[in-house]
Amino acid sequence: MNVWIAIALTTVGCYLAKLLGLLVPAGALERPLVQRLAALLPVALLAALTAQQTFGDGQQLVLDARAAGLAAAALALVLRAPFLVVVGAAVVVTAGVRALG
Repeated sequence: MNVWIAIALTTVGCYLAKLLGLLVPAGALERPLVQRLAALLPVALLAALTAQQTFGDGQQLVLDARAAGLAAAALALVLRAPFLVVVGAAVVVTAGVRALG
């Protein structure tokens, strides 16, 4: 498939998804279940993306320096560290494990 055809189809799909979102009645969006799902969905998607980028490599499951960096970031979050410290801990641990291996 030509790359430009794929780009055009993606553009049309994104436009239609946005249009579909605008056509949803306001009453449906005010339901408590919908509001709760709307609040939790971005967190779930970000967690899934993080897991896929950390533990996935094509079609294989891998456990490498990225997992150690994620564990360091999780530990920093549990200790309520500021965001920059969380990111810095992940970077330092990931680089250290890569340097040792």
